[in-house]
Amino acid sequence: MTTASPHAHGIHFGRADVQNVGMGVGIVLMLVGVLGFIPGVTTQYSALMFLGPNSHAMFLGLFQVSMLLNIVQLAIGATGWAMSRGEHGARNFLIGAGALYIILSIFGLSVGVGSAANFLSFNMTDNWTHLVLGVAMVAAGWLFSRMAGERK
Repeated sequence: MTTASPHAHGIHFGRADVQNVGMGVGIVLMLVGVLGFIPGVTTQYSALMFLGPNSHAMFLGLFQVSMLLNIVQLAIGATGWAMSRGEHGARNFLIGAGALYIILSIFGLSVGVGSAANFLSFNMTDNWTHLVLGVAMVAAGWLFSRMAGERK
């Protein structure tokens, strides 16, 4: 924990910026995972499969989802929320999970949407969103942890 005052630059609610970003990302990912199971938010809900490219359910009408993908989003989000209780954990979550999203994006782009290897049910919107999210998470983990190091 940091010894800076609660109103010092980079400290909010008793947490460093990297922790707030990590917790925020974790909460958003958990929310996305939960909303992926809710009819209406997920269109074509009756086509929701556990895994594979034949799951044609669409989260917000844009992102192809499966039950497994929703569970993965929930697990990554919960991990991020828990790890972000400390600065080092938040940094590791943002960089590690960001790298995972980049790898998932590359995987999705390389196997193709209709391939049997597309077991998480990615479409092109998923792939590009995961790439942008992964790069943003790695950048945030690196940038905000650097700011914490300069503050000490």
